[in-house]
Amino acid sequence: MMMNGVKRNAFFLLAILAVLPSDGFAFTTSNNVKTKTAAVNSLNSPVTTMSRFTSATQKSTLRMAPYTPPEDVEKAKKRKPKLPQPKIGDVVRYFDMDGGLADGQVLVGKISLIQPIRSESTSEDGTNKWLVEINEMEDVGDGYYADYPSRKRRKSALRKLEDIAPLPASFVRTEDAYKVPLERGTNRPLPSHTSYDLIGYEGPAAVPINQDVVQADGENYSKIKSDLIRNSAIAGAAGAIVAQLVLGSNVAVIYAAGAFAGVAYLFFLGIKTDTVGSADSKLGSNVSNLRFVFPGLVLVGVALNNMMSGDANPVSSPGLFSTVTPEQFGAAMAGFLTYRVPLFVSQLSPVISESATDMIPGSAGMAVRLAQDAKKRGVNMSLLEDSSAADGLTTVFLVSGPEATGKTTLVNKLLESDSRFVRPALVDKISDGVKFERLQQRGEFLEVDQSGRYGLSKQGVLDAADQSSDSENGEKKVVVVDADVELAKKMVNLSGARLVGVWIGLDDLEKFESRLKMKISSGLVPIPEDETEETVLRTKIRQVVKDIEFGVVSGVFEFTILNEDVDDSFKQLKDAASYCFK
Repeated sequence: MMMNGVKRNAFFLLAILAVLPSDGFAFTTSNNVKTKTAAVNSLNSPVTTMSRFTSATQKSTLRMAPYTPPEDVEKAKKRKPKLPQPKIGDVVRYFDMDGGLADGQVLVGKISLIQPIRSESTSEDGTNKWLVEINEMEDVGDGYYADYPSRKRRKSALRKLEDIAPLPASFVRTEDAYKVPLERGTNRPLPSHTSYDLIGYEGPAAVPINQDVVQADGENYSKIKSDLIRNSAIAGAAGAIVAQLVLGSNVAVIYAAGAFAGVAYLFFLGIKTDTVGSADSKLGSNVSNLRFVFPGLVLVGVALNNMMSGDANPVSSPGLFSTVTPEQFGAAMAGFLTYRVPLFVSQLSPVISESATDMIPGSAGMAVRLAQDAKKRGVNMSLLEDSSAADGLTTVFLVSGPEATGKTTLVNKLLESDSRFVRPALVDKISDGVKFERLQQRGEFLEVDQSGRYGLSKQGVLDAADQSSDSENGEKKVVVVDADVELAKKMVNLSGARLVGVWIGLDDLEKFESRLKMKISSGLVPIPEDETEETVLRTKIRQVVKDIEFGVVSGVFEFTILNEDVDDSFKQLKDAASYCFK
C-alpha cells in the first residue's frame, strides 16, 4: 500500500510539472481564501489541471524569472553603453570653475574646434588627448539656448574632451534657439551621455577635397590677378596721358612713376597670396613687405631730382614739403593709388550688371540671367536652343487675372491682329454630344462655359496649334487661353505644355470695385433672390483679393500688365506674346 501511495504522489507531481510554462511559474495568494485545492480529473489522464480559488481583492503574484547563467550576468555588468564621438557643431555641457560655485557654473555651448594636445605622454583611457574650443550659448530661459547675436558678446572657452558632455539639443525655428532637456529639481542641462567616446575617437573626419574644384579656383585666381595688374598698368598709362595734356610733362612723369609703384605694389602683394599655406609662406610674406617701399622710392626720386636741378628747383620755401612740392606729392600719390580704380570697377561691375538685369521685367529678365549663368558655366547656347525646339512641348500663351480687368478685350485684340495666335479647340455638346458626355463623365474637362454647351479639354489646348498650323509656309501657331484664376490653377498642372503666363490686373482695389459696380448695374452679373447688389459686390471683392494672392505667389506669370490704358496694355501684351516664339 505504501509503495502504491508513493507512486501516486510521484505521478501527481509529474503531471503538475508537465503543465507549467517553460519560462517559470507563479504562486498566487489571497488574504480572503484560506483553502487551496488541486483537483485531478483522472489519474489516468495525461493532463492534470490546478485550480486556484482567489478573491478579486488584495491579490498578489510572485513570478520566478527564467534561469540566467552567471557568466552572462557578469558580461552584462561589464558591458557599457556606446558613447558618441564629438563633431563640430555639437551642443555640449561644460563647467566654468571661476563662477564662484564649488562644483562650477554649468554652461552650454557649441563645439567650434577640435585639436590634439601636443604631449609626449599617452593615456590608455583616452584622456589628455583632445582639446575642444566651445562657443558659449546664451540662456534665454525655459531650457532654450541661443547663439550670441553679436561677435563682441560671444565668448569661447577651451576644455579637454573628457570634461564635456553631449546634450540632446534640438533646434526650434520659432524660438531661433536650441531646446535642451533639464534635470528635475535643479533645472540644469541634462546630458544624453556622461561623456564622449575617448578611447575610440581618432579626431575630426577629414573632408574630401575635390581637386577639379581646386584647379578651377586656382586658374580663376591667376586670371583675376593678371587682369588686375594689367588693368592697373592701363589705368596708370591713361592717367599719365591725361596729366600730360592738363598739367604738363613734369607732373605726367611723376604720375607715371607713382602708377608704376602701384603696379609693383600689386605684384609683390600677389607673392604673399601665392605662398599662403605653403612651406614658403614666411619667405613670401617677408618678400611681399617690399611693396611698402615703392611709394617712398618715388618721393625720394622726385626729391633728388629737385636737388640736382639747382636754380630750377621748384621748392622755394622750407617746411613740410621742403624737398618736393605739394603738386609733385599729389601727383605721385595719385599715380600710386591708380591701382585701386580697376579694383573698384571690378567689384562694382557685377553689382551694376545684376541691377540692370533685375530691371528687365518678367521672363525677358529671367532669360538674360539664365543665359549669363549658362555662359559662365561654358554651356553651348546653340545646343540649348536646339534642345528647346525639340523638347516636344506645346507653347501655350496663358492670359489670366481677376474679374473686371479687361483681359478678354486684350485677348480678342491679340487674336484679331496676329494670325499666329489661335483659340483652343472646344467640344460642342450639340454637334458632338457623345464625346462631350464621355469627357464630362471622366472629368477630363478643364472648364465648361456658363451655357454648359462648350467644354475645354487638355487635348483641345494641345492640339489646337497643330490643327491650325500652316504646313506650306511652316508658320508656328500658339494657343491663347483666356483663363480665370480657377482655370489658370488647372493649367499649371497641364502636362505637355510650356506656359508663357501674363497676369492682367489693376493698380488699385477701388478700381476693381468701380468696374464691378458697373457690371452689376448693367445686369451682366445676375443677383440671386436672397442677396442684394451690395452683398454680391462684397463677395466679388473678396474673390478678387484671393485671385491677386494667387497671381503673386504662384510663380506662373512672367509678365504683369496693369490695364489702365487699353492701347498701352495691348502693346505690352504683344511684347509678352512675342516671347512665345523665342
